[in-house]
Amino acid sequence: MPILASTPVSLPEAISVLQQFLSAGPVTVLTGAGVSVDSGIRAYRGKDGRYMNPNYQPILYQELVAPSSIGKKFRQRYWARSYLGYPPVRDAKPNASHYGLSLLQRHGKIGTIITQNVDGLHLRAGAPKKAVVELHGTLFVVRCSHGHEIDRNEFQEMLGRENPGWKAFVDELEASGQQLRTNPDGDIELEGRSYDDFIVPACPTCRVEGREDRTLKPDVVFFGESVPEEKKNRSLAEVASSERLLVVGTTLATYSAYRLFQLAHNNHKPVVILNIGPTRADTVPSDSKGGTVTKLEVPCGELLREVAERMCANLPSDKVTTDILSKLRSSSTAVPTLMGPEMKSS
Repeated sequence: MPILASTPVSLPEAISVLQQFLSAGPVTVLTGAGVSVDSGIRAYRGKDGRYMNPNYQPILYQELVAPSSIGKKFRQRYWARSYLGYPPVRDAKPNASHYGLSLLQRHGKIGTIITQNVDGLHLRAGAPKKAVVELHGTLFVVRCSHGHEIDRNEFQEMLGRENPGWKAFVDELEASGQQLRTNPDGDIELEGRSYDDFIVPACPTCRVEGREDRTLKPDVVFFGESVPEEKKNRSLAEVASSERLLVVGTTLATYSAYRLFQLAHNNHKPVVILNIGPTRADTVPSDSKGGTVTKLEVPCGELLREVAERMCANLPSDKVTTDILSKLRSSSTAVPTLMGPEMKSS
């Protein structure tokens, strides 16, 4: 019998439900921004999500890559904010959700992790790269319109050299130990700040090759941009080949995520949704052929820590898996400083 979205559930009840679910057959996992909240990266939706700000206006893909002067302004805005927001994402630590899923994966309790997140925290928690599908890309690679790649840390240094005033602000933040509040896509919000003085470097390889269009963007899927065909097809194949789907920390608002839920449900696969707050699937009924939809509104870090410990702690482990278990037990919640030193407006 599924637990309905409106039905309260205690942590012990949720532990029992999830343990039974993970013990019943191959499971593919789909994660979203809610998984990284305990690492100090806030979600887009939910009570404190970025989309709750009525003034929020995302940069669209076509705006970012437009060759016009307007496109240049959008790139200045994006890269200035990303320059400030990248260090907290770069330095973020995996939390209990990441370590719990990694431990479950290494012990064969779950299969592939499909993540909408671009923060790389599943990989840093020990999940093998081949067993993680980064559906919306990664912040740690910068790519130009001709396919040349630059490591994001290297590009961060390039941005700093071109923008010494902004670099001084970042250095001050890091020296003080303070951090600005970071969004899932690795940028921050600056009120009343002009970006007109921010210099965005062109692709150095394109410059050497004499190409005109040298526009750089992070290797992530922007609003208005399609998920790469290879990743879309692999994510669909992973859900199709597994017996059940575990959804963690996502409202399923994006179509790229919701279609994975639809694929599982339409093929009568049981689905467990672990998310606090409404999701797009809340009104989808269970069916009589095994396609149950069960929602657990409990903190995912607490639940995954307990379930991973109970299912994996006494199993034979190698050094890597033992290290993941140790980090799971010691992981804590990060609460970033909301304001750093004042950024002077120009």
